[in-house]
Amino acid sequence: MVLTAWIFSRWMALIYLVAFWSLAVQVLGLIGSHGILPVGDFLHFAQAQAGTNRFWEVPSLCWFNHSDVFLLFLCWSGVVLSVLLFFGFMPGLAAFLLWLFYLSLVSVGQDFLSFQWDNLLLEAGLLLVFLFPRPCGIHFKPAAKPSLIVIWLLRWLLFRLMFESGIVKLASGDPNWANLTALTYHYWTQPLPNIISWYAAQLPIWFQKISCLFVFMVELVMPFLIFFGRAARLTAFGGIIALQMLIMLTGNYCFFNLLAIGLCLLLLDDGYFKFSFPASVKEGNKGYKTVTYVLAAVILTVSISLIADTMVRLSFPKPVEKLLDAVAPLRSINNYGLFAVMTTERNEIIFEGSKDGKRWLPYEFPFKPGDVDRVPGLAAPYQPRLDWQMWFASLGSWQDNRWVMNVMYRLLQGEPAVTRLFAVNPFSRHPPRYVRAVFWSYRFTDFKTRKATGAWWQRQIKGLYCPTLSW
Repeated sequence: MVLTAWIFSRWMALIYLVAFWSLAVQVLGLIGSHGILPVGDFLHFAQAQAGTNRFWEVPSLCWFNHSDVFLLFLCWSGVVLSVLLFFGFMPGLAAFLLWLFYLSLVSVGQDFLSFQWDNLLLEAGLLLVFLFPRPCGIHFKPAAKPSLIVIWLLRWLLFRLMFESGIVKLASGDPNWANLTALTYHYWTQPLPNIISWYAAQLPIWFQKISCLFVFMVELVMPFLIFFGRAARLTAFGGIIALQMLIMLTGNYCFFNLLAIGLCLLLLDDGYFKFSFPASVKEGNKGYKTVTYVLAAVILTVSISLIADTMVRLSFPKPVEKLLDAVAPLRSINNYGLFAVMTTERNEIIFEGSKDGKRWLPYEFPFKPGDVDRVPGLAAPYQPRLDWQMWFASLGSWQDNRWVMNVMYRLLQGEPAVTRLFAVNPFSRHPPRYVRAVFWSYRFTDFKTRKATGAWWQRQIKGLYCPTLSW
């Protein structure tokens, strides 16, 4: 497993690179001092609520400095550390700092860093710290054998990711998963469809039902093959990779699919590759092995408890409850499961500005649906986090998503850090006097309508999402 673990560590370096770079170009508009949800306000609230426990409840280096410069430092340092990790410069230390810096950002990122793949990256990233026993030095080639315990913990993570994704669909009681029609809605109701999503949505219902069966087979059956022999793991590898590739082709899920594929690499052994490293690499020492045993005990206790709680609500013994509460802020042992309930309609929030309250001009997002004639774009592995979060806001009311009003307030100010998050700012010279959020119902067109009108979407207005703001 020396070569496989080596490839996985480089794969993780590239994912970290994408994650930090993606955040670096957005962070000031999202959580900067003049952003939508400023870090400073959040930390003041956390301090008032948690008091002296705040450093553990919200584990972040931002407690020592939350300036815009420091936020950019964390992001761009993550980019640099990713490159160092890729080339094997002090790999253990680089992996630890990457995990710490990303945790620092996720902990204060509020709504904009609350995605499951952020937690998945933190969990895989923490295990990466312990994968190789040599934390220092320059080791482009492995200087020591990877820990088999950590490799199996990463395989266990892959199992949980897939199996829990299947379980939550069954446990939700959603009739669309039960009758296999969920994918007839998925392609056009998912957060950020792409051009391939449009074509996938046109496929006949019998194909959508077969695809749904394939999803259940991969998520509920194939994960168990991970714990069997070489041939079984290869089968699991092929099935999970196929599902991840299909998801990646038909949707914009940033680095999530790449991260899942990276975990799949650990189902292969070195025999599948045509090259290898010299067999002179050394074993880890006893102290290193003891640390991995403790790590395994904690992860297995917490993760098994979380899975059990997902399947059947349980009351845990006090020691287990305390352990669950203690590790939760680190976001490094998690529950998973996307699309437990399939969304069956698509609503969109479109911001508009006006100088006189009569003529309104829309702010276009980079990737979220807006102009019906615009081709659904390809964003992944980049994650436009405001675009994504707008999808979640459209599922509820503005009272439950008050940050939407913060966006409107920043648009009234013409705040550059926020307007840069949009693809089109119709008031680039002077900010508008009025800003409103219009609520629309969207749906993909079909082949006939597309040919006649050139439109990829059809939409109907539903009214205002929240009160209009003005100055």
